[in-house]
Amino acid sequence: ELEYKLDLKGNTLPPLRNPDILVGENDLTALSYLHEPAVLHNLRVRFIDSKLIYTYCGIILVAINPYEALPIYGEDIISAYSGQNMGDMDPHIFAVAEEAYKQMARDERNQSIIVSGESGAGKTVSAKYAMRYFATVSGSSTETTVEEKVLASSPIMEAIGNAKTTRNDNSSRFGKFVEIGFDRKYHIIGANMRTYLLEKSRVVFQASEERNYHIFYQLCASAHLPEFKALQLGSADEFHCTNQGENPVIDGVDDAQEMQTTRRAFTLLGIHERQQMDLFQILAAILHLGNVEVTGRGSGNCSVSAENCHLTKFCELMMVPCESMAHWLCHKKLKTATETFNKPLAKTEAVDGRDALAKCIYARLFTWIVSQINRALQSTSIQHSFIGVLDIYGFETFEINSFEQFCINYANEKLQQQFNLHVFKLEQEEYLKEQIPWTLIDFYDNQPCINLIEAKMGVLDLLDEECMMPRGSDDSWAQKLYNTHLKKSAHFDKPRMSNKAFIIQHFADRVEYQCDGFLEKNKDTVNEEQMNVLKSSKFAFLLELFQEEEKAQGSTGTAASGRTKVARASQSHREHKKSVGLQFRNSLNLLMETLNATTPHYVRCIKPNDHKSPFMMDPSRASQQLRACGVLETIRISAAGFPSRWTYQEFFIRYRVLMKQKDVLSDKKLTCQNVLEQLIQDSDKYKFGKTKIFFRAGQVAYLEKLRADKLRAACVQIQKTIRCSLARKKYLRLRRATVTIQRYVRGQQARALCKSLRRTKAAVVIQKYQRMCAARRLYQRKQAAAVLLQRLLRGHAARLQYRQLRYEQEVLKVQRWIRGWLARLRYRRTMRAVVYIQCCVRRMLARRELKKLKIEARSVEHYKKLNVGMENKIMQLQWKVDNQHKENRELLERLIVVESSSVSELERLRSQIEALQGVEENARRLGDQVSTLKEELGLTHEELEKNRKMVEELNEKNSLLKSEKDELNILIKEQGQRITDNLQKAHQDNTEQLLIELNEERTRYQNLLTEHLKLEELHAELKSEREAAAHVSKPGHYRADSAYSSHEAESTRCSEFTGSEVSLQCQEEELHGAVDVTLLLRLQRRVAELEQEKLNLQSEWDSREEQLQQDQAKALEECRRTIGAERDYEAQKRQELDSDNKKLKKDLNELRQSLSKRKGSGQASPGAPAYNVLLKQLSSITEELEVRKEEVLLLRTQLVNVEAFRYKHTFLFQEAASEGDSGDTSRSPTLDLHELNEDGELWMVYEGLKETNRLLESQLQTERQDHAEKLQAVRAELQVVRKERDQQQQLLSNTLKLPQDGRVHAALQHEISRLTLHNVDLMEQMDKQDKTIRKLKKQLKMYMKKAEESDQFQIDQPSPENRAREAPLAVSIVRKERHCQGMLEYRKEDESKLLRTLITDLKPRGVAVSLIPGLPAYILFMCLRHADYTNNDQKVCSLLNSSINNIKNVLKKKGDDFETVSFWLANTCRLLHCLKQYSGEEAYTKHNTPQQNEQCLLYFDLTEYRQILSDLIIQIYQQLIKCMENILQPMIVGGMLEQDTIPVVLGPKPTGLRKRTSSFPEENSYTLESILNQLELFHSTLLQHGNDPDLVKQVVKQQFYFICATTLNSLLLRKDMCSWSKGLQIRYNVSQLEEWLMDRGIQGSGVREMLEPLIQATKLLQVNKKSEEDAKAIATMCTALTAAQIVKILNLYTPVNEFEERVSVSCMKSVQVLLKDRQESPQLLMDSKTVFPITFPFNPSPVALENIQIPTSLNLSFLTLL
Repeated sequence: ELEYKLDLKGNTLPPLRNPDILVGENDLTALSYLHEPAVLHNLRVRFIDSKLIYTYCGIILVAINPYEALPIYGEDIISAYSGQNMGDMDPHIFAVAEEAYKQMARDERNQSIIVSGESGAGKTVSAKYAMRYFATVSGSSTETTVEEKVLASSPIMEAIGNAKTTRNDNSSRFGKFVEIGFDRKYHIIGANMRTYLLEKSRVVFQASEERNYHIFYQLCASAHLPEFKALQLGSADEFHCTNQGENPVIDGVDDAQEMQTTRRAFTLLGIHERQQMDLFQILAAILHLGNVEVTGRGSGNCSVSAENCHLTKFCELMMVPCESMAHWLCHKKLKTATETFNKPLAKTEAVDGRDALAKCIYARLFTWIVSQINRALQSTSIQHSFIGVLDIYGFETFEINSFEQFCINYANEKLQQQFNLHVFKLEQEEYLKEQIPWTLIDFYDNQPCINLIEAKMGVLDLLDEECMMPRGSDDSWAQKLYNTHLKKSAHFDKPRMSNKAFIIQHFADRVEYQCDGFLEKNKDTVNEEQMNVLKSSKFAFLLELFQEEEKAQGSTGTAASGRTKVARASQSHREHKKSVGLQFRNSLNLLMETLNATTPHYVRCIKPNDHKSPFMMDPSRASQQLRACGVLETIRISAAGFPSRWTYQEFFIRYRVLMKQKDVLSDKKLTCQNVLEQLIQDSDKYKFGKTKIFFRAGQVAYLEKLRADKLRAACVQIQKTIRCSLARKKYLRLRRATVTIQRYVRGQQARALCKSLRRTKAAVVIQKYQRMCAARRLYQRKQAAAVLLQRLLRGHAARLQYRQLRYEQEVLKVQRWIRGWLARLRYRRTMRAVVYIQCCVRRMLARRELKKLKIEARSVEHYKKLNVGMENKIMQLQWKVDNQHKENRELLERLIVVESSSVSELERLRSQIEALQGVEENARRLGDQVSTLKEELGLTHEELEKNRKMVEELNEKNSLLKSEKDELNILIKEQGQRITDNLQKAHQDNTEQLLIELNEERTRYQNLLTEHLKLEELHAELKSEREAAAHVSKPGHYRADSAYSSHEAESTRCSEFTGSEVSLQCQEEELHGAVDVTLLLRLQRRVAELEQEKLNLQSEWDSREEQLQQDQAKALEECRRTIGAERDYEAQKRQELDSDNKKLKKDLNELRQSLSKRKGSGQASPGAPAYNVLLKQLSSITEELEVRKEEVLLLRTQLVNVEAFRYKHTFLFQEAASEGDSGDTSRSPTLDLHELNEDGELWMVYEGLKETNRLLESQLQTERQDHAEKLQAVRAELQVVRKERDQQQQLLSNTLKLPQDGRVHAALQHEISRLTLHNVDLMEQMDKQDKTIRKLKKQLKMYMKKAEESDQFQIDQPSPENRAREAPLAVSIVRKERHCQGMLEYRKEDESKLLRTLITDLKPRGVAVSLIPGLPAYILFMCLRHADYTNNDQKVCSLLNSSINNIKNVLKKKGDDFETVSFWLANTCRLLHCLKQYSGEEAYTKHNTPQQNEQCLLYFDLTEYRQILSDLIIQIYQQLIKCMENILQPMIVGGMLEQDTIPVVLGPKPTGLRKRTSSFPEENSYTLESILNQLELFHSTLLQHGNDPDLVKQVVKQQFYFICATTLNSLLLRKDMCSWSKGLQIRYNVSQLEEWLMDRGIQGSGVREMLEPLIQATKLLQVNKKSEEDAKAIATMCTALTAAQIVKILNLYTPVNEFEERVSVSCMKSVQVLLKDRQESPQLLMDSKTVFPITFPFNPSPVALENIQIPTSLNLSFLTLL
């Protein structure tokens, strides 16, 4: 916060602040206190807080550049502002454009939009959007798209006239005035452009960080293209004209792409490719000319080499001689009276001449392009009116200001004068209209400043005079200015420290101009010889630029200025020498004449900061620009008079709270006068007009303060009363509670006192005895303590003495040990020293000895001693080797002796072995019998073990098979469920996709019908124009102009489109209608085929789904059968294995018994009985083993078959899901059971047993499933009942805790929730029942089809007797029945009379109201039936074609009458339903009675005509929707937004100069009741005419969407409607619409959902918007609104009183963060033109044709009822 220090001595006070409700107003003039701080604060709040860049200031639109792309310029925004009054919507450039367009059409007066501002403030963009608005809202009346050409001129002018500056990347360096021409129908027919003040110096000079014109950089960026190779260009850094700014690149701009855009715009404007290349050739030549270097020193010594590469390229491109150009670049021709001679130029003069030539060429090229644009935008039609858009510099002041700034500020002075006069005139008109006494308002008049510049002997006059002097200079001109105006004009001054500058006091600021360069820029001279060289060029395009006659013709309508034009051939030599200042003054006067002849509209563009930062405002810069563009002057003029103006109705509603009941009179005007006299004593502070009250500045704020005080006092009074009542109730409740508490407390205290007295008496007795015991105990304790102390003291003294003696003994011992340790320490030290000395001596002696050894080692004798030692060692080794050899020989001899002795021993052992072998053979022979028996016994045990293991393995395999069977069953069930779910999901997805595609196809088809209808209307209009032209033309001489040729071509194209080849000249009215129907048939045949294809695909999908379900059921049944058979087979095998096991156990026991007997009797012989039993057992076991092996093989085979079946089952379902083929894909797995063995004996034996077991098991499983389901259902119900019981108990306990009012509220809320849940359950049950009914219908249809097939089979093969009976019966039926009942016979010549009576002349009101619904359709169909009965195809076609054409003609003439459109929509639908109902097709006849089925059409298939009628219904429906929207359009905003249906004390906010046209209720204003009445009228009319209920619901749905879209769009563009109270009003209005829907019973079918965006918008206005939790709630709640809409509403939210708060910044940021991930359309507004596709289901009529009676009032006596 800023602190403002008051001057206590002076009388100056700080500016007063406006009330909070006025902050952020759309119009600055609505502020009560009008001063500069209030204006800046209001703009800052709107720009930074609300992100609103437009604000009104009276008649001015203030536009602040956001430096960011905003989504507020789309087609939807243009549609929203189109047709609206300027004050009805938020400020916008489109609102200004719409106001200009509307005033042009209403007042038939030319308009102008003046856009001004600094460079970078957004002038060009604002002008571009204004022209775009005109091009969008007004269609072209010619064949070519003039709007596109007008818009295409913008990229061209930006390329050649815009450049990058330090303030703006796309700054316009010229001013332009575009006149957009309109015809009498206010369609754009052409445009014209005038340009001012082209900055030619930029061609040759750019400041740092700036660029030349965009076209040069675009050309350099495209130099690599093949067509530009001849220009010999390169990078922009290589040319002097483009590299001076040292920053040739603009961020985010692709110059090559911009070049393509520029070339496309050239082509669109009719500048063909050859001219474009010539134009680019001249631009390239300018770049090369800038690189021509001039060499030389001093004066007159400069030169340019003719071989200079850039000069050569320049001359080649311009096709001029190089030598001549090189010569005249360094020389000039001087002419005297007698002779002519050439004068060399100095280097600086030559460079200036070269630059002047480049500027001249570019200026002429710029002028030529402007003339070509004007030529392309010219129109041959007569211009009725125009709207001019002026885009020109704003006031400029720099550190160094020169001739350009002087001209710009001069132009702004003239525009400001015109603006002041216009504002003054509007103020005067307002005062006179309201009959307020006119008092002269003092305003700034800048006429003296203008006179200083343009009057005689003014600045421009003295400048021209100085330019005519032979030796005129800037210094002499400055002296003339000083002598003429210094101290004579209050607006002229001289700087203190300069003699070459002057100061002018402009309306905006004091500006100091430097005189240097004024004369040169005013002369704008070019070397004439250089011009002659260029004129001698062979370049045709260059010559065209310098041909002055053609130049004058081509530049018609382009304002002449010194910066845009050089000379005109049509003018005299004196005019050719006009100065730049004079030319600019003339063009400016011409512009002012044009503007004065128009109604001006002002747009002031403001640059918020110099850093190009988005949504940041520098207050000082903004204040400077507001002052410079006249906004603050407008504020000052408004504040000087009566700036605040209220109508009497507004004042009465707003300040009703300040009036007493006796002050309110029937005359509101008199009431307001009486109240104001009481509230404001000074009568000069306000004035009463005819319709308004005028207030001085600050009076509205004073009234707002009084109103706020009154409301605050009322609130305080209400709070006081309520708080008093609450406090009294609380006091009484506390008093009663206190008395009760006191009563109980006093009783308790009395009882406690009695108890205390009794306890006191008892305590005294207890204390007496207790004290005696305590005293005795104390004496005894003291006596014991004294004895104990004496004993302790004596013991302590003895211990101290003993401790002293021990201490002395220990001290002696320590001394002895320390003395010994010290003696030993001295001895060790002595020993270490002696040892160290010995070591040192021994080391010294060792070193001496080592030295001697080293000397000896080097001597020869030493080596000899070493060799002697080595020889001794070698001799010793040789001796050892000899000894070793000797020992080896001795050992060898010993080994030979040992071997000989071993051989003899071996022979002896062999003989012994042979004897032992004989003994072993005898022993082996004896043990053979025992070993044989043992082996047999071991084998028997092994076999038994094997059999036991085999049985265990079989049991394990059996269990495994059982588990696998269970798993297989579970897998089959899961797969079946999964396949069913996948099929259902795929079916649902396909159905949804088909519905989406069907809706899209319907939408496209209905759009095609709309386009076809427009083409038919255009064809009819062109035909009528052609007939009118043929009627007007003279006989014998006929010439078709271009317009007729184009119309004829278009008619030809239309006829080709519809496929008709009938000549238009020979076509009569009736024949034309028939041809139209035939053409429409051909057009729509393909669409019908597509729809039929869709139906076929849908039916095929249903059939495939049924077949797939059947296949699935069959496969599941087969699987169950197979598994049952396997289970039976496994049970049988298990029984057999059990019996075998028992048998084996029995045999084993017998074997054990026999073995035990054998052990008792000794070893058995082979012929013994035990031995025979053993052999039998072995043989039986061997046979049993073989049987078991076969069974194992069979079981393994069965297991493999089960796996194969699983694979086949999976493959079968996959194939069925993917292809949907019917039939069996593989053989049933049950057939494999026949191959268990070869003869099939097992299958024959157990077949009956399997069937019985399967049946019993299926029954058992069914009963188990039923029991489980019932048990589960009972448990679920029990859980639900328990849950409900708990909820009831909890609710009861919670309710008992609440007060009486809370109990009632809680009970109601609980009942509502219970009913809601019950309703949801009922809806779910209803959906389930619907699904069941559809399923049953489907099955019934299948059964009926099978029954019909069987019946047909019986009919096809009757017996001969039946044939004999049926033949006469059929003949008798034909003769007996009358098929012609319900038909109307008419003659062919009465057809036109019939159609005229039934269609053309029939009125929905009157006669049609008393008829049965759809009677014209019934009559037409009955006539059609008679034509079908007589087999007259011509009559059928003629009747249908004529009926359709007459209906179209009636709707064309009375298309705006809702009742007519509704009536024929109902009758056309009924006629279509009749054609379907009586067509004989099974899909339609199943709803008929037998009599109606007998009345079906006999000979003709009218399917194509049914399609034509369907298309006609779609057209009528769209026309009906358009008609209803046109009726509702003016009611919606007034009834839904502006009307205060709930009486509140808030009242409207103060408004500014831009008053809203319907903000307050008036006599002719629309209300919500008007909307409801209109909707009721629509609904009742539709039902009265007999429209189908489904069709009526679709119409209501479309209208509710239109109401929601229109209301929400207006809400998003009106800041004054975004408040809490207005949200409450809108929500109430929406609830009224919902109540209307419920009363009519049409709240379903998606109608209420159309209002959901509007409902969420009202909730958004009413919820809290402060914390992050509020932001999360907003993001969760607003699902039907887009992120852009939510942010827009939050930005627009404005409190209307001091009790509301604005949206916090943190909440806004949180909402934006939460909404940034939404994938939505960036479009801000809803598309109110969206039309949902219509569907009209078949609705058969219960009316019998034979019972229809034709009333006599229709005058159809020529019809005969058969």
